[in-house]
Amino acid sequence: MVDFGGWDMPVQYSGIIEEHNAVRNAAGLFDVSHMGEIELAGADALATLQWLTSNDVSKLKVGQAQYSALTTPAATCVDDVILYRMGEDHFLLVVNASNIVKDYRWIADRAGERGGDVAVVNASSRYGLIAVQGPAAIEVLRPLTAVDLDSLKYYWFATGEVAGLRTTVARTGYTGEDGFEVFVPPGQADRLWDALLSAGREVGLKPCGLGARDTLRLEACMRLYGNEMDETVSVLEAGLGRFIGWNKGAFLGREALEAQRDSGLRRRIVAFEMIERGIARHGCSVVKGEDAVGVVTSGTQTPFLKKAVGLAMVPIEMSEPGTTLVIDIRGRLTQARVVPEPFYVRPRKTALPLSPVRSV
Repeated sequence: MVDFGGWDMPVQYSGIIEEHNAVRNAAGLFDVSHMGEIELAGADALATLQWLTSNDVSKLKVGQAQYSALTTPAATCVDDVILYRMGEDHFLLVVNASNIVKDYRWIADRAGERGGDVAVVNASSRYGLIAVQGPAAIEVLRPLTAVDLDSLKYYWFATGEVAGLRTTVARTGYTGEDGFEVFVPPGQADRLWDALLSAGREVGLKPCGLGARDTLRLEACMRLYGNEMDETVSVLEAGLGRFIGWNKGAFLGREALEAQRDSGLRRRIVAFEMIERGIARHGCSVVKGEDAVGVVTSGTQTPFLKKAVGLAMVPIEMSEPGTTLVIDIRGRLTQARVVPEPFYVRPRKTALPLSPVRSV
């Protein structure tokens, strides 16, 4: 157990490798109740979120979700979020645990500056969140609910009972697999956990901690706030250009993003695989000659692919797939190669119904 964003969180239950492979081959169960929830409601809630986030919120139908970023005027990332349209004028943002207070104040202050009919509420205490992820996730959840899981598309959600509890079921996740995240009142989260654990026993479901959550998301090249993005890294530099709503009009940071797009980036996040023996961890330098020119933002030996891989911020001239990188691993210069993202692609037999909402 470790402190994580003010929460006591399990790093592992039975072991990171076992948990990681359970998600890739069957199913894993995650308690992600540490994530924060911020709600916006009112006639001007949509306009407020259009201004504050990078993606095009107007594309969402009720019952649909999208990945996006809260942006600064410099187009850097206050946080990355998943935004749910609960009603025509009602939205829910799921934010990172360590950023709950910061994000709430950022949104509330700017909503207040703009004025209009919008209420902003830090609703984190109203939600527990349990995720079941993996190719067998639907088999685990189906016997416990009348929600039509088979017709629920990727990045859509529905309300209904699970194990007799009032919930919202979203086909979202942070592992690169099919799966669901279930919102439940906090006082009933343990009942939901126990019901899912029992229902998944026959298919090989395992409870999973922070360790497997990190290795799974890295195999899928999903970004982690504080590693691949923060308030010094722009949305484009983080490699999240597909989540920018270029056609939606003005938003916070748009001018800075247009300038970067038009003049060209000087740096960006890339994926790499080690060529030589070694694991490049967060903070290792990417070097050219005697100079550090970049940094590894995330790195691990992946339990499923059995490769040493990572993400790194590098100069743009070193970002093309096939480029050789030299990484300083505890004083030893080791070679890696830039590769296309992601490292792991879900097998076609478990492909999701539709891709998540992306800007066009």
